[in-house]
Amino acid sequence: MSKILILGVLALLIFGPDQLPKMAGQAGRALRDLRRIAESAKADLQEGLGPEFSDFDIADLHPKNFVRKHLWDEFDGTSNGGTTTLPDGTRVPGITVPSNGGPHGTDGASLLAPGESPPYDAEAT
Repeated sequence: MSKILILGVLALLIFGPDQLPKMAGQAGRALRDLRRIAESAKADLQEGLGPEFSDFDIADLHPKNFVRKHLWDEFDGTSNGGTTTLPDGTRVPGITVPSNGGPHGTDGASLLAPGESPPYDAEAT
């Protein structure tokens, strides 16, 4: 909040009290125009992609959203990208903890116990 106040005081000193409302109006119009141009470009892109991409969202191209949607959902088989908390407090995506035993991955592979070393495969290295 203090940074916004400092910027406001600087703008008042630089542009003066008579020019500041004009500058704020111009900035508001510029932002409105930029939003309109972005929405128009988005609509043109969706129209150009055709009906098979009707559910396409530009936000899905952000790396975090892309990984969450395409990798984690496939890994854990859920649509919410959820995680499971193991008995030791570790949060692991795509892991189910059966009530009768240790944690098992979604593909049936068991996880290692704390302190247990993984199996060594000489042919794989």
